[in-house]
Amino acid sequence: MKIAFIGQKGIPAIMGGVERHVEEVAIRLVEQGHDVTVYTRPNYTDEKLSEYKGVKLVSFHSVPTKHLDAISHTFASIFHAAIKRYDIVHFHSIGPSSLIWFFKLLNPSTPVVATFHSRDYFHKKWGVFARTYLRLSEFLLCKSAEVVVAVSKGISEYASKKYFISPIYIPNGITMPEVKEANEIKKWGLEKGNYILAVTRLIRHKGIHYLIDAYKRLNTEKKLVIVGEGFHSDDYVKELHDKAGANSNIIFTGAQHGDILTELFSNAYLFAQPSEAEGLSIALLEGMSYGLPVLVSDIVENKEVIENTGFKFTSKSVSDLEMKLKNLLDMDEIQQYGKMARNRVDKLYNWDTIASDLGHLYEKTVLKYAKEKRFFKRIRKARSILF
Repeated sequence: MKIAFIGQKGIPAIMGGVERHVEEVAIRLVEQGHDVTVYTRPNYTDEKLSEYKGVKLVSFHSVPTKHLDAISHTFASIFHAAIKRYDIVHFHSIGPSSLIWFFKLLNPSTPVVATFHSRDYFHKKWGVFARTYLRLSEFLLCKSAEVVVAVSKGISEYASKKYFISPIYIPNGITMPEVKEANEIKKWGLEKGNYILAVTRLIRHKGIHYLIDAYKRLNTEKKLVIVGEGFHSDDYVKELHDKAGANSNIIFTGAQHGDILTELFSNAYLFAQPSEAEGLSIALLEGMSYGLPVLVSDIVENKEVIENTGFKFTSKSVSDLEMKLKNLLDMDEIQQYGKMARNRVDKLYNWDTIASDLGHLYEKTVLKYAKEKRFFKRIRKARSILF
């Protein structure tokens, strides 16, 4: 089966849950024998890279601004995809999915699957116009795709109630990792168990400012390590550095990958995620997969993931976050929760299962769509004979 992915920035994933999702699924679909194409942006993936682990990469330039990057790249990708003989086209995220109708206008014969990753209009980086457009995009995703996939049960229930559709729940996943001893991370003065870890893009709705404020109130020798970089959010990144000030125990590592990121996850005392909005956080799944105890904001999407294997604080509350951090830093049995978290994600969030489920979904969708086309073709033929 020939499959195309539209909406992501590219692969291999540097940052971003959507990109990680597409990378992990696309590689496994190729291993299943499918022909997979991923559309990429040169400001994310090297445009000279035409293939990655068997996945075909097609690069188109975009208008690289906060508001036009995704939508301009989606337009270019659609023009290309419309003339290719894909069996199915899979859109990712609500913004790019606002143009599903345009793809259908150019190529009505190819069915579309769309994944609802998160309610992006809650992200603080967007202004009023962008948030309004994203709400419209959400409507268009839910109403124009042949199949809507939701990455969390909360999103599935929301879309079902608001748009009277039946989304298919297929979550994000994780590959169970091998733990590495502290080596490269010693350059930041980090050792096993002597730091709290946050891994995220540095954009406001991820709530890192709450974490820094709460940490500064603590009396602890453990460091706070913040891994990630901004995305069209230079002002916010500067704000975070200003908050940290001269505190040498607050460490910004920038974006990290490979062995260094593995070491950072492997040796942390606690994983913290203070976000105000999520879809289904792959960074949280990663923290749990390393057997880390986790402390998360009490938004629905986070509570769904951790269930009873982690700890919650009231979203946006610095005082509650401070109190929960203090309690966890003094808790003797905290590592038992990390073991439970690891077992939970190993059981419920497996990329191999997810890719297999998507492959079956594509096959069912293509078959159903073909039958419907044949049915309506026969109806039109009968009408032409009768009238």
